[in-house]
Amino acid sequence: MVTDWSKHQASTAAPPRTLNVQKLAESRASELHSLHSIVGTHLQNDFRSQRNKRRRTTSHIKKRFCYDISNNGLSETDEKRLPRRIRRRIHLKRNPLTGFSTSGDGTKRLSTHVWHAKRFTVSKLWGFYLPLGLHGRGKGSKALLKKSKQGVLVHDSSYYSAVQLEGPEDLLLLILSQVMVPSPLENSGQTSQLIVAGVTYGSAMLHHVGTVFAQPVAPVTYMWRPQNPILTARVDKIDSKDEQQSIDSYVSSRQLWIWIHPAAFREGYDVLESACETANLNGRSVNCVSLEGKLGKLDLIGFKAFQLMQNILHPLTCSTNSCAVPKCSVAVNNNKSSTTYSWSLPQEDQISTSAIISLTVKDPRAIAEKGFAVLPETKPSEILGAKETNMQGDTTLERILPRNPGSLSSLLLNREEKYQFSDFIDLWDVSKGANPPVEESFLCKKKHCQLMKFFSIGEENSNNLDPSGVRQFSQLCPIMLLKDNSGKGFTTRWTAILPLSWVKVFWIAIISNGAQAIGLRERHWIACEAGLPYFPLDFPDTNAYSCFMAREAAIADQKEKLRPRSLRPLRVPHFPPWDCIHYGSEGRSTVGVTKFLPVSNNSMKILNCKNCDVAAVGSHGAVFNGFVARTSDVLIHFVSHVKDDNLVLFPNFPDGKRCLTKVMKDNDLITRQTNGISSQLMCCQKLCFVRVLLHAYKEGVFEEGAVVCAPHASDITMWLSTRLEDAGKFQAPQSLPGSYFVQQPSGRWALQVPEEPVVRESFRWPIGFITTGFIRGSKKHVAIALCEAVLLAHLREDQWKTISVSKRRKEIYVLVRNLRSTAYRLALATIVLEAQEEDLEFM
Repeated sequence: MVTDWSKHQASTAAPPRTLNVQKLAESRASELHSLHSIVGTHLQNDFRSQRNKRRRTTSHIKKRFCYDISNNGLSETDEKRLPRRIRRRIHLKRNPLTGFSTSGDGTKRLSTHVWHAKRFTVSKLWGFYLPLGLHGRGKGSKALLKKSKQGVLVHDSSYYSAVQLEGPEDLLLLILSQVMVPSPLENSGQTSQLIVAGVTYGSAMLHHVGTVFAQPVAPVTYMWRPQNPILTARVDKIDSKDEQQSIDSYVSSRQLWIWIHPAAFREGYDVLESACETANLNGRSVNCVSLEGKLGKLDLIGFKAFQLMQNILHPLTCSTNSCAVPKCSVAVNNNKSSTTYSWSLPQEDQISTSAIISLTVKDPRAIAEKGFAVLPETKPSEILGAKETNMQGDTTLERILPRNPGSLSSLLLNREEKYQFSDFIDLWDVSKGANPPVEESFLCKKKHCQLMKFFSIGEENSNNLDPSGVRQFSQLCPIMLLKDNSGKGFTTRWTAILPLSWVKVFWIAIISNGAQAIGLRERHWIACEAGLPYFPLDFPDTNAYSCFMAREAAIADQKEKLRPRSLRPLRVPHFPPWDCIHYGSEGRSTVGVTKFLPVSNNSMKILNCKNCDVAAVGSHGAVFNGFVARTSDVLIHFVSHVKDDNLVLFPNFPDGKRCLTKVMKDNDLITRQTNGISSQLMCCQKLCFVRVLLHAYKEGVFEEGAVVCAPHASDITMWLSTRLEDAGKFQAPQSLPGSYFVQQPSGRWALQVPEEPVVRESFRWPIGFITTGFIRGSKKHVAIALCEAVLLAHLREDQWKTISVSKRRKEIYVLVRNLRSTAYRLALATIVLEAQEEDLEFM
């Protein structure tokens, strides 16, 4: 017998959408009475709670407490104030349109503060609550480095802020040339042209208005807004010349973003503002606006970073430039009945270094359906000329609809989702406001209503929710992707810039797709592994470095005071006393290094600089008396002022005449005698430091703050000829002072030189300091240091004279001594500016 299931389903009544509990209880009254009798028999009809399980407090009895009703301003009708725990939870869940949520003392919280506070150690730095790292003693670097090579790391860099400059292009270039090194006007190559055109972004060193040797502020990243080809086109039919001039002035106006670290944001903003005010005196004006609290940044590091972004980013518009990035591919499928379009990002290897990709993406929380919707027969070319009309009916050139066919067709990819034209905003117009994402509470209610509808429970119209009850929300987010321009091949690094209100949404999506969050400590490890400087620890010539190290020194002193005197370690300077590296009037010795000061026959000679401003950094250290050369032009400019053309320094310059490899293999290298010109010049001017990468010759671990010393020629010969287990290590005699420095009564640290001639022979003079030590678990064993350029040149020259041509190396042999150790380790120093033209990349 065949059953007709269609008739059977039609005859079956649908389950009721609501349940009446009272009727249900009446129908099953007999079962409830029997259950009650069974429980009563088991408890002997004593339904009271046992005495040993009762509450042991009387706080619920209000009569036991006396309240001053006369002074209580609350009446019975007034609502009782919520507890602090609930009020704090509501406050932390807020997602303001602009700005950060702040604590009672004004400290800002990131959008991801609650997420980090549950998992990381949070520290108060630079006016923010920032995640320092995972709980514990700071271990786990080996697993983290492995994750960066095989997975994805993510860091919330929303504490970075941008300064927007808007004005004529030539005036903006003039301002940048006054406060940036390298100057955009001096670089006329293709790279500079791409940066000004808005195709790529650039890195520079921001300094106070003055010469190239002026006080630096911080390393910055800057980017130009690309010009609209529609606006730059010449309009022939103009009624008057004034209209043409107004259009030309609008076209010549450019927009520029400069990203600054929060440790130096206020100082950098004041420098840019003063430079703009100086330029405004000539009749034309440049607007300087702070975008603090309006934009957020997410850094993705790792081999699979781009693959993760492809999974969570569903672009509806794509604005790229063919010079740096191939246009996003559009898949077109023409059938007899339909035409489908779909956007997809280009392959990662097709994207050039330091490229900028502007996208309008969909909310990653939305459920993306597979396949593509069918588009109507309207041609995309018929919609390209459409312009957005505001409420008054006026059309503007600033908000022209996207001209890409894929961006317009994407409006109809999902027929249930209808986007307004105002949702497609450009990230460059974020100062005018951007709609926040849909609140999480609304999405939870919507999901709950969908479940109730699936189970046929509740009213049918319960899912008609309106998320725009209080303010306007959006399901589209403008985002900007930046590819790192380090070019070192260590790991891939991407930066996503988006409105601040959208940071938490994308953060949860990135974490849910397998990325591992990192804090400031782990970010420092990644920077050292990649050979990049970390701000502000590797920038001792800035005020941010002095303030940060003085804070760290005060914290370390406070922790040391809490320990018993018998358990306190040997006192060492918390950050390097840079004033101990300077020249004297004594001639060069046989080791090839200038003696810094003549040492008398007194018991102990303490070296310090009399011109240091102790108040600038407190009583923990000395002012950085010098400057750091971060471009080949600056280093060449310094060498020319030294009046010593025979310095064996070879900056990586495209038109350089001297080649390191050729000079190194030259057998006819002329022995040059020191005439004292360099020493006399450097006594009255600042020293020039260069960043070097240190690799241990055989073994050894270099700590942060270790001293880089100049070896004797006999030291190198001895270490190169010793056996493997003893190579690269030299133990100082026990009579040598345990500490390289001594603390004066004023609190400053100074270099101490031994008096005895025998002990003094084992003493090595400092030429620099390590700013970032070895990372535990790393296979590269790289440390970052800053050394004096002229001393490095003298060391290289003397080493080449004593070593045969076949054994000469590009690296320079130096000694490294940790602050709490008496052992010298042999290391190889590589000058960064000899391997690349500029040393401006940072993390």
